[in-house]
Amino acid sequence: MPNYLFLQNFLADESGVTALEYALIGSLIAVAIVTTVTTLGLSLGDMYDMVAGKVKEAISGA
Repeated sequence: MPNYLFLQNFLADESGVTALEYALIGSLIAVAIVTTVTTLGLSLGDMYDMVAGKVKEAISGA
């Protein structure tokens, strides 16, 4: 019967499930951060190019 108790305790233990849930939540947060930073970086790059173009126009027109 000791094997039966081990199996019963093993199946009732939810600590692994909790760790898995935290890992999934952490992965989703990481994906959200990477997506946000990438989008922000592209937007800032476009804005920098626009400002650089305006500065070049202002210098060449003066």
